[in-house]
Amino acid sequence: MAFPCRSLRTAVLLVLAGTAGCAQMSSLKNKVDDSMHGSPRVTMERTAPGAEAPATPPSSLGEIINGDLQRGRYAEGERALRQYLAAHPGDRAAQALLHQLTVDPAHELGTRSRNYMVQSGDSYSTLAARYLGDAQRFVILARYNGSADPSMLRAGQTLRLPLGATSPGPAAPAPVPAADASVDIVAPATSVAPATANAPAESATAKASRLQRESVALLAQGHKDQALAQLDEALSLDPHLKSSDPQAAAMRQQLLAAYHQRAIVLYRDQKLDPAIALWDHVLAIDPSYEPAVIYRARALELKQRLKQF
Repeated sequence: MAFPCRSLRTAVLLVLAGTAGCAQMSSLKNKVDDSMHGSPRVTMERTAPGAEAPATPPSSLGEIINGDLQRGRYAEGERALRQYLAAHPGDRAAQALLHQLTVDPAHELGTRSRNYMVQSGDSYSTLAARYLGDAQRFVILARYNGSADPSMLRAGQTLRLPLGATSPGPAAPAPVPAADASVDIVAPATSVAPATANAPAESATAKASRLQRESVALLAQGHKDQALAQLDEALSLDPHLKSSDPQAAAMRQQLLAAYHQRAIVLYRDQKLDPAIALWDHVLAIDPSYEPAVIYRARALELKQRLKQF
């Protein structure tokens, strides 16, 4: 008959289930006993709903500049700078950047301004270096112009340049350290300390040489834009500035190409005088720069033809 067999199988299954249940209960009892006798336990920590993990301070000032300030993320940049300064309270470059974010640009740079048409190769950094004396003051120059993204600057755009700037704030950028210093170089110190009774004013030639050395140090630290801005100012002070450093020579060629392209734009717009002036500047730096020689001759010829009409 089938019924006894089925009953036998059912009984066996019930016994096995009971054994498993007893084993589980025994395991659970052992765990409880272990916890009561001080055995180590593994626990999972949970973050309370709505709570945020502690903010990690930025690793470098360059990270704040490139990640926030140059993209117009001013609020995020201000928070990051405050966190950075909490860890590095003596960083004068960070203090100067924070000052640029919190001060009224019109009060800092003045309400009187003139219009400037952006040329090819311009950036807020290069313009700040040229007209405010410090490439790192691009933040306040961008805010002065209401820019929400300093990285977006196009040729032909019109900007306001202050006629008279006030002092750069309570904290100026720190001087560029020696090449072997373990400091993250962010902002070049392009302002010259005022002359005192015991220290004569720095000459244009000496300042140009210093700026060129600082540009090489900036490039070695990976700050290419600031390095080019430094060298641009150096060559504006002394076009005949010489250097045997291959990095300075390579940056000089980049600047010459940028000057030449800017002059071509002016030439095509028949703004011949500023185009010729730029090519004159190029040839003062490198008399053998052939593209400038050719286009300058064309500009002079076109200028002469236009005078005949």
